[in-house]
Amino acid sequence: MEQKRRSILKAITWRITGTIDTFLIAWLITGKPGVALTLSSVEVVTKMFLYYLHERTWTRISFGRNKPEKDNYVI
Repeated sequence: MEQKRRSILKAITWRITGTIDTFLIAWLITGKPGVALTLSSVEVVTKMFLYYLHERTWTRISFGRNKPEKDNYVI
């Protein structure tokens, strides 16, 4: 199971990437870097929070995980 710190760090690094993407797209569409900065500033907070909740939910779901194998040592 992943630690909460790992989930937080993953959320932060992913949001940096996503926010740069949002900023560039908004700037290209509007032609206004100020508007792009405003949009990317708002979405960085909301999406980081949503990603963290999503990540923590998936740590509780066993679908697609391999069960840990028990050691078969005979003493």
